[in-house]
Amino acid sequence: MRDIVLTRIDDRLIHGQVVTAWVKQTNGNRIVIVDEALAKDAFMQKILKSAAPPGVSVEVYSVSDAAELLKAEAVKGEKVIILVKTPQVLEALLDAGVELKTVILGGMGLKAGRKKFYKNISASDDEIACMKRLISRKTTILAQMVPDERPADISKLV
Repeated sequence: MRDIVLTRIDDRLIHGQVVTAWVKQTNGNRIVIVDEALAKDAFMQKILKSAAPPGVSVEVYSVSDAAELLKAEAVKGEKVIILVKTPQVLEALLDAGVELKTVILGGMGLKAGRKKFYKNISASDDEIACMKRLISRKTTILAQMVPDERPADISKLV
C-alpha cells in the first residue's frame, strides 16, 4: 500500500490551504485526485497540475485506477495526498480495497441539496449517510480546514 499521508474531502480540491498548509504539514509530494469527471477532462487536469507547488506531482484518476495505484507497493520517499470532492468517492475506494484510516473533512460548499452541517461545511442527507457508513467501517473523519485548527470528530456530529 502506498504511503498515504493525508486523505481529504474538499470540493475545491487544490487551493491555497492544500498547497500551503497541508502539503507542508504532511510533507506530501504526490497529490492523487480521485474524480470520475476530471479523469476525462484534460483541460481541468492541466489547471490543477499548474496549481501545485514545485516538487509536488498531481495526477487525476478514476476510482478504479486510483484504487489500483493506491494498493500498489509503497515507493520509497513518496508521500501521497488523496483529494476527493465527496465522501462517496472514499467509500468506493474502501470498497475497492484501499485502506483509509483517517479522513480530513475540509470544504464542502453550500449548493443545491446540501444544508449547513458543521461551521462552513455543508452536506446532503446522502453525504451524511455515507459519512456514517465510513465511520462504521472504522474510518475516522475529522473536520479540519487547516492543520493548526483543532479537529472536530464527525462521529459526534452525525
